[in-house]
Amino acid sequence: MPQHIKLGHSPDADDAFMFYAMAKNKVPLRGYTFEHNLRDIQTLNEWGKEGRLDMTALSVFAYGQLTDRYMILPYGISMGEKYGPILVTKKPLDLSQIKNKRIAIPGFMTSAYLVFKIFFPEFEAVLKPFEEILDAVAKDEVDAGLLIHEGQLTYKRFGLQKVLDLGELWFEKTGMPLPLGINAIKRDLDPKVREDVREILKESIHFAMSHREDALDYALPFSRGLQKDVADRFVGMYVNSWSEELGEKGRRAIQLLLDKAFDSKMLPKPAKAEFA
Repeated sequence: MPQHIKLGHSPDADDAFMFYAMAKNKVPLRGYTFEHNLRDIQTLNEWGKEGRLDMTALSVFAYGQLTDRYMILPYGISMGEKYGPILVTKKPLDLSQIKNKRIAIPGFMTSAYLVFKIFFPEFEAVLKPFEEILDAVAKDEVDAGLLIHEGQLTYKRFGLQKVLDLGELWFEKTGMPLPLGINAIKRDLDPKVREDVREILKESIHFAMSHREDALDYALPFSRGLQKDVADRFVGMYVNSWSEELGEKGRRAIQLLLDKAFDSKMLPKPAKAEFA
């Protein structure tokens, strides 16, 4: 009988692009069936604590809290070099005064929140669904907003300005790319299943990269109204060479972020990046 895999990823253009070939049977699924559960990353991080899914997208920060339950698949990593989540405001903001500011964040287990806390330990975090952060800043409900997903490209439509790019700051301080999201698989699955799923994911990403127009057409409805050229740009930011082949530098980048999380007391114990 086929092995049934409960799979989770976010309903965003970049994830849809990566999983296009699996969702549409464009690559051999080796007798497995995949149940695609599309949820925002904060929900997937929370589900990770329950071990609800066999394979799931997770924030790197969330993985650091779930190493006893999941391993990292070395494909489909969302990582940017000299770019990442951005802080936006409606009015000019002095970063030295961040301590007393209300800042909307997309989740307490997100890598964006982790990295911001590493550099700015004191501020008032206001939890908002990521798609509501732009409006919250524009309506003065908060002083600033931490943007992930396509908001990084669309904030000017809301009359907002970029104050800081966490990917730029991270590179300035570490010389490394900033890993944000991973695909993870349950440790307690049979090693052969983990290996098969890993290779299916690799083939799915390679197929999308090799059939970009078709994969983009599939991903566009998940882009929340982006024009195709902007969606293409967004997908290119987070489905890139790191996604196809993480490599030694990419693995070191993930471990560095986990180490910094522990050093800054955001993780209660050291976390080791272990790969399936």
